Amino acid sequence: MKVTTWNINGVKARLESALAYLRQESPDVICLQEIKSQTEAFPAAVFEELGYQCAIHGQKGFNGVAILSKLPLEEVRTGLPGNDEDMQSRFIEAVISVPSGIVKVASIYAPNGNPVATEKFPYKLGWLERLHAHFRDLLAEEVPFVMAGDYNIIPEPMDAKRPAAWTSDALFQPESRAAYRRMLSDGLTDAIRLCHPGPGVYTFWDYQAGAFQKDDGIRIDHLLLSPQATDRLRAAGVDRFTRGWEKPSDHVPAWVELDV
Repeated sequence: MKVTTWNINGVKARLESALAYLRQESPDVICLQEIKSQTEAFPAAVFEELGYQCAIHGQKGFNGVAILSKLPLEEVRTGLPGNDEDMQSRFIEAVISVPSGIVKVASIYAPNGNPVATEKFPYKLGWLERLHAHFRDLLAEEVPFVMAGDYNIIPEPMDAKRPAAWTSDALFQPESRAAYRRMLSDGLTDAIRLCHPGPGVYTFWDYQAGAFQKDDGIRIDHLLLSPQATDRLRAAGVDRFTRGWEKPSDHVPAWVELDV
């Protein structure tokens, strides 16, 4: 079972790229972030023609997450628990039946948090704490799960080509990185880092200043696995070739393969 995550940076703007990627790589499940589409306006029909069921949690103009799956999606849940007043569409989760039982998959678009001196940074940290609390609840269920998405966190200096350039950014603040480490310390596994322990693994390159051509990237898109999913991990990777496509997203897909 291949589970992919991709911040598409506007599903309508990148529709042809998304379809080309699905035809070429054919993941069983793909988690999309920043779809920038209302739920009812999401182009589900074209994905359904490729054999994908669609679960969407959209928002007009920005944010928005989706899960597309070749396998039936059950028990779809939208919105991160812990704050009923939070209207930002940043979390969707579903149960997928597999031969060995079930796998839970979530598509996550964590807040950016910039500028740090504004209310956006405390919102980011609060959102991450709610995510951590939800992870703890899922861990208690002892089922395989993949929490995939754009976490907007650079975990370690090696996850940036030029870490010094990010020291004042919300993505690299000590509080953001500590929130990420707490999730790992509770038993989650960073699948990309486990399979690729060395430097130079990036998932995002800014559109400005020829960042991709200079490989001036950062790694902020992650797939965090429960212990039960980690036991089934076969491979993980980053499809950086999509960043060289015409009108690309500034993010590229990252993926895991699980034995199910």
